[in-house]
Amino acid sequence: MNNGTVKFFNETKGYGFIKEDDSNNEYFVHATGLIDEIRDNDEVTFELQEGKKGLNAVNVKLA
Repeated sequence: MNNGTVKFFNETKGYGFIKEDDSNNEYFVHATGLIDEIRDNDEVTFELQEGKKGLNAVNVKLA
């Protein structure tokens, strides 16, 4: 599991970005990859999965 912070999440459009704590990399997250509801600046844990345009955060839950 990776740890990070929700940089941005748009509930209406169902997507956003998570910034990983260790590397400062940012990953796309879609509403279908969420376990818990997330908001901007939430601390989360997540896994990475290859998507159409690179790595996506999946199985995202509040830390």
